[in-house]
Amino acid sequence: MPSSAGTHHRSFTAFPAWDPALLIPLVLIAAIVIPVLWLLFVYINSRMRFVLFDSIIAKKCDVRRMWRERRRPALQYFLWQIAFSAVALVGIFLFIGLPALAAFAMGWFSEPREHLAGLILGGIAVFFVFFALMLLLMLVHVFTKDFVVPQMALEGISAFEGWRRLLTQIDSERSRYAGYAGMKLILSIGAAFAVGIAAIILIIAVLLPIGGLGFISVLLGHGAGLTWNVFTITLAVVAGSIVLLLLLYGLSLISVPVIVFFPAYSIQFFSARYAPLARLIYPAPPPIPPAEPPAVPAI
Repeated sequence: MPSSAGTHHRSFTAFPAWDPALLIPLVLIAAIVIPVLWLLFVYINSRMRFVLFDSIIAKKCDVRRMWRERRRPALQYFLWQIAFSAVALVGIFLFIGLPALAAFAMGWFSEPREHLAGLILGGIAVFFVFFALMLLLMLVHVFTKDFVVPQMALEGISAFEGWRRLLTQIDSERSRYAGYAGMKLILSIGAAFAVGIAAIILIIAVLLPIGGLGFISVLLGHGAGLTWNVFTITLAVVAGSIVLLLLLYGLSLISVPVIVFFPAYSIQFFSARYAPLARLIYPAPPPIPPAEPPAVPAI
């Protein structure tokens, strides 16, 4: 009678061995596909930012027409986002990566007990530097969307020129822009809380009946003698994909009010400080035609 160890050995070796050589093409594919998908996402995001801006101004959405109208500023915004992402990565490396490499080179990680004070103090310093850097990057990202994109759309200037003008305005109204940033943070937290509750309710409302039907289907299929094969696995994958699409569609609908509110809020704030935007939102009334003189009766 074979021992349990032998049985365990045979069952373990029954799985095919992993060939490390297969990892190389997977890494190469990921190194190509991930950056391409990221660039595609950033490009679509850049184009749709101007579509959202025009939709709020016009109070209606025509994606096809608005997509065509803002090609040049959207391309400039796309290049700006790539440059901004590169600067952000370099900043993170300089303020986070270099201290970590220095600590590793000095052997602090190999003998942490002997350098406990340095690790604690250094970790606290790096944490606050990282927090300040993330706050700065977030402000630049938000202010670019809210205040630089309208300038790019209405005047065709670059993001760098838009930021040069914006910095002049911020310097003259620091308290108002600081209040805007604080208010938007508070509103964002409240909106995230409300959307999160609505999303949980939606997920429960969708998954409970669908999960019940799926459980009943599995029981019926098991009773009918069905097993997991190519057909049943494909059917399960298709059904799961449909459920996922329904959830994503529902979550997108829930997020629409928030997506529209924040750009509209920034446009209202910025229109008081940017004349071209104010003229677009509050156009001058049409001139009143002069009154005709009364007809003189014939004698």
